[in-house]
Amino acid sequence: MTERLSPGDEAPNFALPTDTGDTLTLADLRGKKVVLYAYPAAMTPGCTKQACDFRDSLASLQAAGYEVVGISPDKPAKLAKFREHDALTFPLVSDEDKKVLTAYGAWGEKQSYGRTITGVIRSTFVIDEKGRIEHALYNVKATGHVAKLRRDLGLD
Repeated sequence: MTERLSPGDEAPNFALPTDTGDTLTLADLRGKKVVLYAYPAAMTPGCTKQACDFRDSLASLQAAGYEVVGISPDKPAKLAKFREHDALTFPLVSDEDKKVLTAYGAWGEKQSYGRTITGVIRSTFVIDEKGRIEHALYNVKATGHVAKLRRDLGLD
């Protein structure tokens, strides 16, 4: 089991390839509030629903000062297809070796259809402008999570 983050912890830095072929680092986003969400696999039903919910809420999240970044172990080429297929308007980063997911406590054992497996633990992290964790939410649901997050952030 990987160690989970808590509010006040320093967010682990990262430099990861994106769906566009660029590299995105947490340091690039310093000075902005960031919603980093970890999802298991691009173009699967739950992950698509969650990504589209973030896409549909992006304007209001950005108006409140938040940038959204999705992270999964998918290859950048698959992320590019995901972004194009579902008209996603925020960066998707690839963590193929799962080091960043592990650092955030979003890789480890989880239950799936009654079995224990190792994989991405669907999670969301709200990171403040100084790079500290404001919220660390683990085992979130794909459906309805963005609406709940918006309420928790006082946006609704």
